[in-house]
Amino acid sequence: MRLIIALNALKDCAYDLKYYSKLRGFIYGLQRDSVDLNQHDKEGYKQYCFSNIFPIAGMKTGDKRTLIISSPNRGLIEFFRGRLEEIKKKEKAVNIGEASFRIEKLTILETRITTQVKIISGTPLVLRIPPDRYDAYGIKSSRPYEYWRPEYDFNALLKQLNDNLLKKYREFYGKTIKSGCVFQEFKFIKSVAVEKIEEGQEQVVIGSMWEFSFRGLNEEQRKLLQFGVDIGLGEWNSSGFGFMNVVR
Repeated sequence: MRLIIALNALKDCAYDLKYYSKLRGFIYGLQRDSVDLNQHDKEGYKQYCFSNIFPIAGMKTGDKRTLIISSPNRGLIEFFRGRLEEIKKKEKAVNIGEASFRIEKLTILETRITTQVKIISGTPLVLRIPPDRYDAYGIKSSRPYEYWRPEYDFNALLKQLNDNLLKKYREFYGKTIKSGCVFQEFKFIKSVAVEKIEEGQEQVVIGSMWEFSFRGLNEEQRKLLQFGVDIGLGEWNSSGFGFMNVVR
């Protein structure tokens, strides 16, 4: 499920390459008043993801922009809409870093996964390889983890991607899917380095952009992929990584 947020820029603003953490902070802030739906301090996987504010470019006053929040949790999406409706009715500005917006429209959409579908990265997909897999993938490193990048074994990405999705599904639904790897066809687009701020410290995160194609999905596989598109693929979805769009 997706919440489409139509925005109108209230002032001129340059595009900030470090705004990821500021946007994450805004979305965290929307949850503060909820005891049941606040994901900030939730143990385990957070149940949402979000897009860039797009199109990605500097803004002039009056420019139109869009932000999308996705989640498999209908209640959470409805909560986000309610909070944003309050901001819209009170005509409060939405301030994200140096950018300032007015909310123009809020729309909830269901994204349907059919038996044949293609999805594409809206934000970088991040996957970390743990040290106990270094030897299996021929990685020489003493660091606590390595971000997957093209020079590493593709099987490392495939295993971490599928395992991560199954773990999130099991935690959300409380049951295990028995089917094998749901991913079928892959098209690597590019690697991306993004600066992420954690506890006041800047970290460089290495991610990648992909196009995934699927054919002949059965009902269980469609449900798993639908869940993945809603919650985000890979890691750090609640920081805006792994947001996916369905190609029509």
